[in-house]
Amino acid sequence: MRLRHPSGRIVHLSCGISLVHAEDVTAAIDRLDAANAALRGHFGTGALTVALRLPFRLAAALADDGRARTRLRAELDARGLEVVSLSGPSGHEGGAADPADWSSPARVRHTLELARILVDLLPFEEVRGAIATCGLGLSDEWDDVRRKAGARHLSRLSGGLADLAWRVGRAVRAGFQPGPGKVLDSPEQTVAALSRIDKDRLGICLDLATVLRDWPGPEAGIDRITDAGLSVITARISDPATAWQPVLRHLLAADTARTEYVDVDVTGTDEQRGVALAYVLDELTTLGLVPEQQPCTAP
Repeated sequence: MRLRHPSGRIVHLSCGISLVHAEDVTAAIDRLDAANAALRGHFGTGALTVALRLPFRLAAALADDGRARTRLRAELDARGLEVVSLSGPSGHEGGAADPADWSSPARVRHTLELARILVDLLPFEEVRGAIATCGLGLSDEWDDVRRKAGARHLSRLSGGLADLAWRVGRAVRAGFQPGPGKVLDSPEQTVAALSRIDKDRLGICLDLATVLRDWPGPEAGIDRITDAGLSVITARISDPATAWQPVLRHLLAADTARTEYVDVDVTGTDEQRGVALAYVLDELTTLGLVPEQQPCTAP
């Protein structure tokens, strides 16, 4: 759902829905039906925003088939669901290891496929969306060969996103997620590794639980990243039970919004996701954000 920040900027609040077990559009729709039923138990009517996680095979099929994208968009519209952000497999979801880090061309190909899908799923009034992806690769495997390959692939990603924006008139930005053991780990390592990227199209995806757990000074770490010119493209809340509110408050200070996508992406049942989404919405309104269209809360 869209919320208006005191600065006037729109911030999108999304519920993360994983489609990693869906092999085709029909299976994806079945998964969306189950999630939507649980979410409507907390939000009776009105548009809800979902952040979809797509596996490699489904993303490739959707990117290659315009009719499949049209069908998925129509099914989302029929359920009152909007999509402004996508992501790929997180690593070991579904018991299978992520097949590629950013040293492999498969990762850039997949991310550009997600971008191609997203521009067709965006609501008509939206002119840009976001993609979340992994933190380049594992630091103990990121040798000089992988580093050079990763640099080439990030350049190719930037070029592909620029070309897509030119062709369709909608921009997609990609955020890389720092994490322990990754090339992108501490704020300092993240800034160093991404010092030469296209900062207009590429940036950071922050998991707030990771930031709170692993960064000695979360707010100072965020300042370190943004002072270096890196955008916090998405903020992810994977564990509402942690003390994430101060970090989100720092990102959404009264004078500016340093992110425009907040994804509630918790592990658990669809019912638990609905509870978490409602909780985060309440917290955002206490920070001064106002829903553009207040969802009707179910009795």
